[in-house]
Amino acid sequence: MKILIQISVIFTICLIGEALSAIIPFPVPASIIALLLLLVLLLTGLIKVDHIKEKSDFLLTNMAFFFVPAGVKIIEHFETIKSIWLPIFIIVIVSTVLVFCTTTLTVILVNKLTGGKK
Repeated sequence: MKILIQISVIFTICLIGEALSAIIPFPVPASIIALLLLLVLLLTGLIKVDHIKEKSDFLLTNMAFFFVPAGVKIIEHFETIKSIWLPIFIIVIVSTVLVFCTTTLTVILVNKLTGGKK
């Protein structure tokens, strides 16, 4: 029963994100809105980490499964992608390095702000 409640909480937040994405006048992905909403709910204490911990751990553990549809779409459009593979490859490499560097700097900054506490 606890898992069903956790799934309900997560999916309700996702549904609200979808609704808000459809309502607001500028394009923002519903997943981003849902993540921000979840952050606000966690920061305000309206939702406790324990309310979603088991289900979120399950989703994080099985995250690779959610990339299967994207991989299938890439294979379906291979003929189109084949002609522009070099720019895509360069973009993937550069963006990966940028994300790595940004994450590193963020961890260093947060570590300094928290005084290096574990």
